[in-house]
Amino acid sequence: MSVYQETKVLFIVIIGAILNAASLNLFLIPANVLSGGMTGIAQLISALLGPASIHISTGILLLLLNLPVAYAGWIKIGHRFTTYSLISVVLTTLFMMVIPVHPLTEDILLNAVFGGVVQATGVGLTLKFGASTGGMDIIAMILSMKKDRPIGGYMFALNAVIILSAGFFFGWRRALYTLLQQYVSIRVIDAIHTSYVKLTAWIVTSKAKEVQKALYARLDRGITKIPAKGGFTDQNRDVLMMVITRYELYALKRIVTETDPKAFTNVVETAAVFGLFHKKRQV
Repeated sequence: MSVYQETKVLFIVIIGAILNAASLNLFLIPANVLSGGMTGIAQLISALLGPASIHISTGILLLLLNLPVAYAGWIKIGHRFTTYSLISVVLTTLFMMVIPVHPLTEDILLNAVFGGVVQATGVGLTLKFGASTGGMDIIAMILSMKKDRPIGGYMFALNAVIILSAGFFFGWRRALYTLLQQYVSIRVIDAIHTSYVKLTAWIVTSKAKEVQKALYARLDRGITKIPAKGGFTDQNRDVLMMVITRYELYALKRIVTETDPKAFTNVVETAAVFGLFHKKRQV
């Protein structure tokens, strides 16, 4: 990847970290509304340690919880994806130290909704550019590679525990607002970046060999080549069909655009995949 592309991804990761930190310190933490995933667990632990006069900020706990996850990601997934994930977590922790914990409104409903919107915008942008915010994203990648099953069940179970904990410790009214926050977050992330685990890309190109070579070198996915003919030009073309994960969508777009700017690519949701769907460890 070029220096320009890496710089652009790093810039998006920084923006995502700022939005994540702002959503926590300005909306969710003051209202005792828990986020989902590792962030919600960090919020919960920080709140429970408060009455015991043990003050550990949510940002520090978020970083500590992500360290073992990042190590597993480094071993199982690859260096680049995990590095950006860890950078995102570290920056979020730093920005949470800079942004004061100060509610912009006392209305818990507004805090839940806008906290979810701001946080999901940061997460969605980060995912859209091929990086992640750590935590459940890394766990999702590991489980997807190992078991090749939808990770929605795992995420639902974890978030269900967070919601029940919010109800038990802060009251069921807070639990319902936590559920609202998580629903808003999911909807916003869906609007910014597809949340589906598997996608199918149909690439119509006149440079099939060059595109194939570039995709094999950088994505390591199986490709099916189908002969085709342009309906308007009547010229011979090839259609390359491949199944990818949502985390590879940005890389796919960049590779195809760089190799054949005139290629036509259609990406559709994949309901299920049967047979071999294997991805080697990235570097």
